[in-house]
Amino acid sequence: MIGALAGAGARLREDQLAAVEGLLEPGAQVLVVQATGWGKSAVYWVATALRRAAGAGPTLVVSPLLSLMRDQVAAAGRAGLRAATLNSSNFDEWSAIEAELRAGRVDVLLVSPERLANPSFGRRVMTALAGSLGLLVIDEAHAVSDWGHDFRPDYRRVADALRTLAPDTPVLATTATANARVTGDVAAQLGEQTLVLRGPLARSSLHLAVIDGLSPLERFAWVVENLPTLPGSGIVYALTVADAERLAAAITTHHAGAVRVAAYTGQLDADERERLEDALRGNEIKALVATSALGMGYDKPDLGFCVHVGAPPSPVSYYQQVGRAGRGIDHASVVLLSSTAGEGVWGYFATASIPRQEQVERLLAVSPGPDDLDGVAASVVALEAESGLRRTRVELMLKQLAVDGVTERTEGGWRRTGAPWTYDAAHYDGIIAVREREAAIMRDYAHGRRCLMQLLQESLDDPTAAPCERCNVCTGSLPDGLPTRPDPTVTRAVATLLRGEQHLIEPRKMWPGGEFGARGRIPVDEQPEIGRALIYADAPEWRELVRQVFGGLDGPPPTELVDAMIGLLAAWKHDWPTRPDVVVGMPAAGFPQLVGGLVDAVATAGRMATANLTVSGVADADLTSPAEAAFWARSIGVPDPAAVAGRAVLLVVDATSSLWPITIAASKLRSEGAAAVLPLVIHRRP
Repeated sequence: MIGALAGAGARLREDQLAAVEGLLEPGAQVLVVQATGWGKSAVYWVATALRRAAGAGPTLVVSPLLSLMRDQVAAAGRAGLRAATLNSSNFDEWSAIEAELRAGRVDVLLVSPERLANPSFGRRVMTALAGSLGLLVIDEAHAVSDWGHDFRPDYRRVADALRTLAPDTPVLATTATANARVTGDVAAQLGEQTLVLRGPLARSSLHLAVIDGLSPLERFAWVVENLPTLPGSGIVYALTVADAERLAAAITTHHAGAVRVAAYTGQLDADERERLEDALRGNEIKALVATSALGMGYDKPDLGFCVHVGAPPSPVSYYQQVGRAGRGIDHASVVLLSSTAGEGVWGYFATASIPRQEQVERLLAVSPGPDDLDGVAASVVALEAESGLRRTRVELMLKQLAVDGVTERTEGGWRRTGAPWTYDAAHYDGIIAVREREAAIMRDYAHGRRCLMQLLQESLDDPTAAPCERCNVCTGSLPDGLPTRPDPTVTRAVATLLRGEQHLIEPRKMWPGGEFGARGRIPVDEQPEIGRALIYADAPEWRELVRQVFGGLDGPPPTELVDAMIGLLAAWKHDWPTRPDVVVGMPAAGFPQLVGGLVDAVATAGRMATANLTVSGVADADLTSPAEAAFWARSIGVPDPAAVAGRAVLLVVDATSSLWPITIAASKLRSEGAAAVLPLVIHRRP
């Protein structure tokens, strides 16, 4: 079996053998913390084969990502095991797979923690496994601990439930990214007799490098210029979906299709992601330009490089992502194109998963509880509307509260259990302190202040951390003869290419309901036309201008912005449904002087009249869609309807992410007789 997994002549390592032997005992708990590529999956395949041969039931693997499940199913097959997965991409096969499971013809079943946490799904799966579960595997087990960089409440709940249902079933937890605190926490949750097998985390095949001091645009240009010379095929990580898509487009266009790449993000459907993963695995493309959606578990042993355009907030998550490279080869280039611009985001991630006391209390106040009628539960959508909190925040808090037994998910929705909840300030302050320590290590890494591999090992409390003598901090040179800066002509070419893109503003079609009141389709005669945005998301070619315009006090627009907006209008006019007659400004982000200056400049250039909206205030960023729509409905007025009646309006907006200010303004302008509303946005925020 080991030969089938790792090649002829392969043998189990000492710690692999110790883990397998431990898992042959009833009720055993084993935690394996080892470097990516060490062979953690071989432990559970061998243990599964031995337990199945002894008459035990199937193994249940709780795994976080679809790509990881696919790789594990393939690996299990190579080991001679019959593996199956139940996930969103194979819904039509669920009944057949569950029947095979009940008949004992499945050796390994892989599911996500989120899927198992679904009451009806979890009940069906556990019914099929009742009394026969042979081994439970919790893969990427750092996600069980809220001290870790990637805590997932569903992991904790599933692990607790399965241990309760099958206390004599051996449990194996595996991860490559657990520091001492996380290791201790996970081990304590598994049980006081947990066997912890922890090894050194240095990766000798990785040649780490950091290039500091490049502008956002220069980072794009560096990738565009140097990607063709990087060894083999690999992954280029971007921090946002927009950056991944635009960098992939820039590479393709600059090289006229001669360098094949594709954008890989969580917004792609499962079939397309699988197709792209296979294309990279088969070296059909040079690189995937990816967000963190391509990370844990993607297995390509000969992945030759990993480049990050901007640093993730945690050295632990960075270690995990670069661990995709160099698993089956002796040399892989790992390059971080660092920037201080990303450090502002790190503070957000440090606190994003920490519950806020006031918000939790507000959510609990509107959640049905044990004193309500039997069977009463509320959906996430209903709780969003009742609490006024964003849906993603509601979902996260409900799951966190479920970990503490304060809420529970039923087949009808969510409800309180009646258990009390108190805000554990000391615990959460401790988690934030750990994340701030990690951010400090990442800052040292991004600026190349010490050996890069040593810093990554230290972030994971690896006692063997020492200078690697391979990274560019240790050697003083970049791997593969790579340059520290892009060619200025490439930078200019990339800037021209990116600034020439047109970004459409599609109108909203539905009212939000809830606090706003109205729901259903927005009448066509109240909708705006398809608009345009000059700057979309975190566009690197405009980042300095965004900082100049929106980074301080309100003021007149700089000449560069005026020229760019007029240039955008000149390109857009060929697609206008009707030529605008009047320009109206709306400072949705709170920059009236900026908007007023642009209105005057655009009106003069286009020989158009001007008119006014009254706008009082700026919407809070945490408002739900119904609450924000209601805010703008109260805040926007049309003081002179005669100035817009029968005319096409060019609506100039400083910045928006939700589009609700545009939607409400267009509705009001159209209701006062405007023939059309064409939105022109300086910055469409992510």
